[in-house]
Amino acid sequence: MKDMVKKVRLLKPFDVDRITVSRDSYFPNAYMVDLPLDSAPGHVWQDLFESKWRASRHLWDRKLFLMSDKLRLVTPPDDFVEKLDWIEQVIDETNKEVDKYNEGAETGVVDQRELWEEKARIEMFRDILRKRFA
Repeated sequence: MKDMVKKVRLLKPFDVDRITVSRDSYFPNAYMVDLPLDSAPGHVWQDLFESKWRASRHLWDRKLFLMSDKLRLVTPPDDFVEKLDWIEQVIDETNKEVDKYNEGAETGVVDQRELWEEKARIEMFRDILRKRFA
């Protein structure tokens, strides 16, 4: 049975003066903005979040990184308000996926494909261990 996954949101309200904003040394004309989350997300939430933001049509001009209980946006300064709206939308979509995930955990319904993939991953670990230590 799957464990329940906790939703994560931007921490609001937050002290704007404590938000780290700095020039990014890797991307020209980009800045890093660290936005606080209400908690550090678990690995399932992180996976769902990453798939949502990478599927976004806005991927080309911004990058997001989860850093414990912070979300780092690396972006040019253009349309910053729109980018904040985008982040909230991605978080909302992720939390909707968490609801679906938790629904399956509560009912005990498990997708057969998911079971097969899990068994395949476990067998991959065993194969590596056999080759390395057997």
